[in-house]
Amino acid sequence: MRNIQKNIKFEVIPAIDIYKGKCVRLTKGCYDTVKEYSPDPVEVAKAFKKAGYNRLHIVDLEGAKASFPVNLNVLERIASEVDVVIQFGGGIKSLESAKKCFDAGATEVICGSIATESFQTLESIVKEFGSERVIVGTDVREEKVSVKGWKEQTDKTVYDVIGSVTKLNISKIICTDISKDGLLEGPALKLYTKIRAMFPQINLIASGGISSIEDISRVIETGSNGVIVGKAFYENRINAEELIKWLQKG
Repeated sequence: MRNIQKNIKFEVIPAIDIYKGKCVRLTKGCYDTVKEYSPDPVEVAKAFKKAGYNRLHIVDLEGAKASFPVNLNVLERIASEVDVVIQFGGGIKSLESAKKCFDAGATEVICGSIATESFQTLESIVKEFGSERVIVGTDVREEKVSVKGWKEQTDKTVYDVIGSVTKLNISKIICTDISKDGLLEGPALKLYTKIRAMFPQINLIASGGISSIEDISRVIETGSNGVIVGKAFYENRINAEELIKWLQKG
Protein backbone atom coordinates (compact mmCIF):
# COMPACT_ATOMS: atom_id res chain seq x y z
CA MET A 1 0.00 0.00 0.00
CA ARG A 2 1.03 3.62 -0.52
CA ASN A 3 4.01 2.36 -2.61
CA ILE A 4 5.72 1.32 0.61
CA GLN A 5 5.12 -2.42 0.88
CA LYS A 6 3.59 -3.45 -2.41
CA ASN A 7 4.12 -7.11 -1.65
CA ILE A 8 1.95 -6.90 1.48
CA LYS A 9 -1.83 -6.72 1.48
CA PHE A 10 -2.43 -4.27 4.29
CA GLU A 11 -5.73 -4.07 6.15
CA VAL A 12 -7.16 -1.56 8.61
CA ILE A 13 -9.45 -3.23 11.15
CA PRO A 14 -11.85 -1.07 13.17
CA ALA A 15 -12.14 -1.99 16.84
CA ILE A 16 -15.37 -2.30 18.78
CA ASP A 17 -14.86 -2.88 22.50
CA ILE A 18 -17.95 -4.01 24.38
CA TYR A 19 -18.62 -3.31 28.04
CA LYS A 20 -22.06 -3.77 29.60
CA GLY A 21 -23.48 -4.12 26.09
CA LYS A 22 -22.16 -0.75 24.95
CA CYS A 23 -19.35 0.40 22.66
CA VAL A 24 -16.54 1.83 24.80
CA ARG A 25 -12.79 2.39 24.89
CA LEU A 26 -10.22 2.04 27.66
CA THR A 27 -6.90 3.78 28.16
CA LYS A 28 -3.87 1.51 28.68
CA GLY A 29 -6.23 -1.35 29.47
CA CYS A 30 -7.48 0.24 32.70
CA TYR A 31 -11.14 -0.46 33.44
CA ASP A 32 -11.35 2.72 35.50
CA THR A 33 -11.01 4.69 32.26
CA VAL A 34 -14.09 3.31 30.49
CA LYS A 35 -15.50 5.87 28.06
CA GLU A 36 -18.76 5.17 26.27
CA TYR A 37 -19.04 6.06 22.59
CA SER A 38 -22.30 4.37 21.64
CA PRO A 39 -25.09 2.54 23.47
CA ASP A 40 -25.45 0.17 20.49
CA PRO A 41 -22.35 -1.61 19.08
CA VAL A 42 -24.51 -2.99 16.23
CA GLU A 43 -25.04 0.51 14.84
CA VAL A 44 -21.31 1.16 15.13
CA ALA A 45 -20.60 -2.04 13.19
CA LYS A 46 -23.08 -1.01 10.50
CA ALA A 47 -21.38 2.38 10.17
CA PHE A 48 -17.96 0.79 9.66
CA LYS A 49 -19.39 -1.61 7.09
CA LYS A 50 -21.02 1.27 5.24
CA ALA A 51 -17.70 3.12 5.23
CA GLY A 52 -16.11 0.17 3.44
CA TYR A 53 -14.57 -2.05 6.13
CA ASN A 54 -15.09 -5.79 5.78
CA ARG A 55 -13.43 -6.99 8.99
CA LEU A 56 -14.09 -5.93 12.57
CA HIS A 57 -12.06 -6.48 15.74
CA ILE A 58 -14.58 -7.04 18.53
CA VAL A 59 -13.48 -7.46 22.14
CA ASP A 60 -15.68 -8.43 25.07
CA LEU A 61 -14.03 -6.43 27.86
CA GLU A 62 -16.22 -7.97 30.52
CA GLY A 63 -15.32 -11.38 29.15
CA ALA A 64 -11.62 -10.62 29.43
CA LYS A 65 -12.15 -9.64 33.05
CA ALA A 66 -14.39 -12.61 33.90
CA SER A 67 -12.34 -15.21 31.96
CA PHE A 68 -15.35 -16.29 29.91
CA PRO A 69 -17.35 -14.52 27.16
CA VAL A 70 -20.10 -12.32 28.58
CA ASN A 71 -21.46 -10.30 25.66
CA LEU A 72 -22.22 -13.11 23.22
CA ASN A 73 -25.68 -11.65 22.61
CA VAL A 74 -24.04 -8.53 21.16
CA LEU A 75 -21.79 -10.66 18.98
CA GLU A 76 -24.80 -12.60 17.77
CA ARG A 77 -26.64 -9.39 16.83
CA ILE A 78 -23.68 -7.97 14.93
CA ALA A 79 -23.08 -11.24 13.09
CA SER A 80 -26.73 -11.52 12.06
CA GLU A 81 -27.16 -7.89 10.99
CA VAL A 82 -23.77 -6.92 9.51
CA ASP A 83 -22.03 -8.82 6.71
CA VAL A 84 -18.41 -8.64 7.90
CA VAL A 85 -15.59 -10.91 9.02
CA ILE A 86 -15.55 -10.83 12.82
CA GLN A 87 -12.45 -11.53 14.87
CA PHE A 88 -13.73 -11.85 18.42
CA GLY A 89 -11.87 -12.02 21.72
CA GLY A 90 -12.31 -11.62 25.44
CA GLY A 91 -12.39 -14.46 27.95
CA ILE A 92 -11.79 -17.35 25.56
CA LYS A 93 -10.10 -19.71 27.98
CA SER A 94 -11.57 -23.08 26.96
CA LEU A 95 -12.69 -25.16 24.00
CA GLU A 96 -16.28 -24.66 25.16
CA SER A 97 -16.00 -20.85 25.20
CA ALA A 98 -14.44 -20.87 21.72
CA LYS A 99 -17.36 -22.97 20.48
CA LYS A 100 -19.86 -20.53 21.99
CA CYS A 101 -18.17 -17.65 20.17
CA PHE A 102 -18.25 -19.47 16.85
CA ASP A 103 -21.88 -20.45 17.42
CA ALA A 104 -22.70 -16.79 18.12
CA GLY A 105 -21.21 -15.75 14.78
CA ALA A 106 -17.49 -15.15 15.21
CA THR A 107 -15.46 -15.87 12.08
CA GLU A 108 -12.23 -16.16 14.05
CA VAL A 109 -11.49 -16.21 17.77
CA ILE A 110 -8.70 -14.29 19.44
CA CYS A 111 -6.90 -16.29 22.10
CA GLY A 112 -4.66 -14.32 24.42
CA SER A 113 -3.98 -15.58 27.91
CA ILE A 114 -4.18 -19.28 27.04
CA ALA A 115 -1.40 -18.90 24.47
CA THR A 116 0.85 -18.04 27.41
CA GLU A 117 -0.71 -19.96 30.30
CA SER A 118 -2.54 -22.95 28.81
CA PHE A 119 -0.92 -24.06 25.59
CA GLN A 120 -2.78 -27.37 25.71
CA THR A 121 -6.13 -25.54 25.63
CA LEU A 122 -4.99 -23.49 22.66
CA GLU A 123 -3.91 -26.67 20.94
CA SER A 124 -7.35 -28.23 21.52
CA ILE A 125 -9.08 -25.20 19.95
CA VAL A 126 -6.80 -25.39 16.92
CA LYS A 127 -7.41 -29.11 16.59
CA GLU A 128 -11.19 -28.64 16.74
CA PHE A 129 -11.62 -25.56 14.54
CA GLY A 130 -8.42 -25.23 12.50
CA SER A 131 -5.45 -22.90 12.86
CA GLU A 132 -6.84 -20.54 10.21
CA ARG A 133 -9.73 -19.65 12.54
CA VAL A 134 -7.51 -18.84 15.52
CA ILE A 135 -5.72 -15.54 16.10
CA VAL A 136 -3.28 -15.17 18.97
CA GLY A 137 -3.38 -11.85 20.77
CA THR A 138 -0.19 -10.75 22.53
CA ASP A 139 -0.62 -7.84 24.91
CA VAL A 140 2.80 -6.43 25.70
CA ARG A 141 4.53 -4.20 28.24
CA GLU A 142 8.27 -3.76 27.58
CA GLU A 143 8.24 -6.88 25.40
CA LYS A 144 6.75 -9.02 28.22
CA VAL A 145 3.28 -10.49 27.71
CA SER A 146 0.42 -9.55 30.06
CA VAL A 147 -2.62 -11.78 30.63
CA LYS A 148 -6.07 -11.81 32.23
CA GLY A 149 -7.32 -8.61 30.70
CA TRP A 150 -3.88 -6.99 30.97
CA LYS A 151 -3.99 -7.28 34.77
CA GLU A 152 -1.04 -9.68 35.22
CA GLN A 153 2.37 -9.52 33.61
CA THR A 154 4.24 -12.76 32.86
CA ASP A 155 7.93 -13.50 32.43
CA LYS A 156 7.40 -14.61 28.84
CA THR A 157 8.37 -12.30 26.03
CA VAL A 158 6.22 -11.69 22.98
CA TYR A 159 8.89 -13.54 20.99
CA ASP A 160 8.58 -16.61 23.24
CA VAL A 161 4.81 -16.71 22.71
CA ILE A 162 4.91 -16.17 18.96
CA GLY A 163 7.60 -18.82 18.59
CA SER A 164 5.50 -21.38 20.46
CA VAL A 165 2.16 -20.76 18.72
CA THR A 166 3.61 -20.89 15.22
CA LYS A 167 4.34 -24.56 15.98
CA LEU A 168 0.55 -25.01 15.83
CA ASN A 169 0.51 -23.40 12.37
CA ILE A 170 -1.12 -20.28 13.79
CA SER A 171 -0.02 -17.44 11.56
CA LYS A 172 -2.23 -14.50 12.61
CA ILE A 173 -0.76 -12.55 15.52
CA ILE A 174 -2.09 -9.34 17.06
CA CYS A 175 0.48 -7.37 19.04
CA THR A 176 -0.81 -4.63 21.32
CA ASP A 177 1.59 -2.36 23.16
CA ILE A 178 -0.39 -1.71 26.34
CA SER A 179 1.66 1.37 27.24
CA LYS A 180 0.41 3.05 24.07
CA ASP A 181 -3.14 1.75 23.86
CA GLY A 182 -5.76 4.46 23.93
CA LEU A 183 -3.27 7.32 24.29
CA LEU A 184 -3.28 8.44 20.63
CA GLU A 185 0.46 9.09 20.90
CA GLY A 186 1.74 6.83 18.13
CA PRO A 187 2.37 3.08 17.72
CA ALA A 188 5.24 0.84 18.86
CA LEU A 189 7.08 0.88 15.55
CA LYS A 190 10.36 -0.59 16.82
CA LEU A 191 8.50 -3.51 18.38
CA TYR A 192 6.62 -4.36 15.19
CA THR A 193 9.78 -4.06 13.10
CA LYS A 194 11.61 -6.44 15.44
CA ILE A 195 8.76 -8.97 15.39
CA ARG A 196 8.60 -8.85 11.59
CA ALA A 197 12.34 -9.42 11.31
CA MET A 198 12.22 -12.42 13.68
CA PHE A 199 9.02 -13.94 12.26
CA PRO A 200 8.73 -13.05 8.56
CA GLN A 201 6.19 -15.83 8.01
CA ILE A 202 3.43 -14.53 10.30
CA ASN A 203 0.46 -12.28 9.54
CA LEU A 204 1.25 -9.44 11.94
CA ILE A 205 -1.51 -7.08 13.06
CA ALA A 206 -0.39 -4.01 15.00
CA SER A 207 -2.50 -2.45 17.73
CA GLY A 208 -2.24 0.51 20.07
CA GLY A 209 -1.47 4.20 19.82
CA ILE A 210 -2.78 4.97 16.33
CA SER A 211 -3.75 8.64 16.10
CA SER A 212 -3.48 9.56 12.42
CA ILE A 213 -3.15 8.30 8.87
CA GLU A 214 0.56 9.14 9.18
CA ASP A 215 0.80 6.62 12.04
CA ILE A 216 -0.77 3.99 9.81
CA SER A 217 1.74 4.79 7.05
CA ARG A 218 4.55 4.22 9.54
CA VAL A 219 3.05 0.89 10.59
CA ILE A 220 2.98 -0.19 6.95
CA GLU A 221 6.70 0.60 6.77
CA THR A 222 7.35 -1.93 9.57
CA GLY A 223 6.12 -4.71 7.30
CA SER A 224 3.00 -5.36 9.36
CA ASN A 225 0.03 -6.86 7.53
CA GLY A 226 -2.63 -4.82 9.27
CA VAL A 227 -3.50 -2.43 12.05
CA ILE A 228 -6.36 -2.16 14.51
CA VAL A 229 -7.80 1.33 14.89
CA GLY A 230 -10.12 2.26 17.71
CA LYS A 231 -10.06 5.52 19.63
CA ALA A 232 -8.71 7.50 16.65
CA PHE A 233 -12.01 6.79 14.88
CA TYR A 234 -14.17 7.54 17.90
CA GLU A 235 -12.34 10.77 18.77
CA ASN A 236 -12.54 11.91 15.12
CA ARG A 237 -8.77 11.90 14.64
CA ILE A 238 -9.27 9.72 11.56
CA ASN A 239 -12.28 9.78 9.26
CA ALA A 240 -13.24 6.20 8.42
CA GLU A 241 -14.32 6.93 4.85
CA GLU A 242 -11.31 9.13 4.07
CA LEU A 243 -8.99 6.39 5.34
CA ILE A 244 -10.53 3.87 2.96
CA LYS A 245 -9.91 6.27 0.06
CA TRP A 246 -6.31 6.77 1.19
CA LEU A 247 -5.71 3.02 1.35
CA GLN A 248 -7.17 2.53 -2.11
CA LYS A 249 -4.68 5.01 -3.58
CA GLY A 250 -1.75 2.85 -2.42
